[in-house]
Amino acid sequence: MNNESKAYMLGGGIGSLAAAAFMIRDGGFSGANIFVLEVKPLLGGSMDGIGNPVDGYSMRGGRMVTTDNYECTWDLYKSIPSLNSPHKTVFDETMEFNEQHKSNCMARLVDRRRGKVPVSSMGFSMQDRQELLKLSQTEEKELAASRITDWLSPEFFETEFWYMWSTTFAFQPWHSAVEFKRYLHRFMLEFSRIETLAGVKRTIYNQYDSLICPLQSWLVSQGVNFVLDSKVLDLDHRTEENKFVVTSIHYQQHGDRKTIEVNSNDFVFLQNGSMTDASSLGSMTSAPPKLIKQDCTSWNLWEKLAMNNPGFGNPSVFNSSIAESLWESFTVTLSTPTFFNKMLEFSGNQAGTGGLVTFKDSNWLMSIVLANQPHFNNQPANVQVFWGYALFPDRVGDFVPKPMSDCNGEEILRELCGHLRFDLDVVASANCIPCRMPYITSMFMPRSHSDRPLPIPHSSKNLAFISQFVEIPDDVVFTVEYSVRAAQMVVYEFLKIDRQIPPVTPHDKSLLVQFEALVKAFK
Repeated sequence: MNNESKAYMLGGGIGSLAAAAFMIRDGGFSGANIFVLEVKPLLGGSMDGIGNPVDGYSMRGGRMVTTDNYECTWDLYKSIPSLNSPHKTVFDETMEFNEQHKSNCMARLVDRRRGKVPVSSMGFSMQDRQELLKLSQTEEKELAASRITDWLSPEFFETEFWYMWSTTFAFQPWHSAVEFKRYLHRFMLEFSRIETLAGVKRTIYNQYDSLICPLQSWLVSQGVNFVLDSKVLDLDHRTEENKFVVTSIHYQQHGDRKTIEVNSNDFVFLQNGSMTDASSLGSMTSAPPKLIKQDCTSWNLWEKLAMNNPGFGNPSVFNSSIAESLWESFTVTLSTPTFFNKMLEFSGNQAGTGGLVTFKDSNWLMSIVLANQPHFNNQPANVQVFWGYALFPDRVGDFVPKPMSDCNGEEILRELCGHLRFDLDVVASANCIPCRMPYITSMFMPRSHSDRPLPIPHSSKNLAFISQFVEIPDDVVFTVEYSVRAAQMVVYEFLKIDRQIPPVTPHDKSLLVQFEALVKAFK
């Protein structure tokens, strides 16, 4: 690298923003030489949070974080100043917030009788324990592209453990056995406290306001260039010493086609694929439009690159079955405290301490979570916001005779109130915005080892991949940590930075953690 090197981030999600920060902080890279191209008018990628009290708030996702894992994420945010307290870092303020708001869910599962299900026992039979142990100890090479259902009997998917684990992490029975095994190991510490979610930490606001905004602000102060409303169309390249070398970037901005020439000492970072591509919003009176592959903006470029480069992965494994990767979320904005008061009375949890409440017998497998308020930094004191999602939006509801995918916000609220046995006037002031996400769990699709590229493929000289669709041994997708870790790995390798990347904490190797998990499995 020299002072004339430039870096081009194709995609404005957390991975690209983290890569830019690591280049500046640890690589001495000039922010003025970093360019972030993003197809949308704002940054953050899948970590979004938008809206206002009049039109309603909306978040596509509701993420859990932990301080026992997320090593690279917190390594980054120990350097990023808080927007709320300038003399503190984002890490400092998040830790202080969680000291004051500890998770202790008292209504983790609710049955069809509106009863809080006892969850001190995982509900395993001896066969369940044996099969789960076998899966967790089988080598990934043997698991290959198999599904969870290939290793566990049908009865397993009716256990309290499955309802809690699957809704906490959004697993479906047909998802990858490899990814399920990785989660069992990576979050073994959570196994013994999955019913209370005691290990879960929250940011002060939603993750866009709490993580994306301060990071973006810091990058702006460092002179990073943001090129918004820009769709990357193609990359020109040449082969040099059997290595793939990007030579130019073609993109479209406001209808105009533009080209960036990439020099031999420049770097290109591509966010290949997206779990929130083709997502769509509905309203209180309309269901979200059912967008499909043709409506996507992120997959085409990866498909072009992978077509003639086997080391660049196989995107079709992840984006070819919407029915297997779809679920739907919803965000509810309230102007009266009635619903929150009723939930406190029902669950025993103040908002921000309970985590997910899952209606285990619901056809949609619906869950909701009430975060500490305010959940948005521009949210008035008299407004409350909560989030929910359902893993089976293709099924007909219990109280609304249609699939969730066909429901508007009013119908989703009616279904929710049916499960809670709340009168509809409890949500009379509510604005529910549903969000359909056809590829939200696409990274969990069964895959072979070669279907995901390495962050820097062996056949690439200046192109790197940063996303949920790269291969990082031992870590787990569908986490902020995965994107940040990929970014740190790429930057350190490209810039030859002599600093250790925080390793994945081997909680699963701890005898105490193993013992506690064993005890839990036999309760």
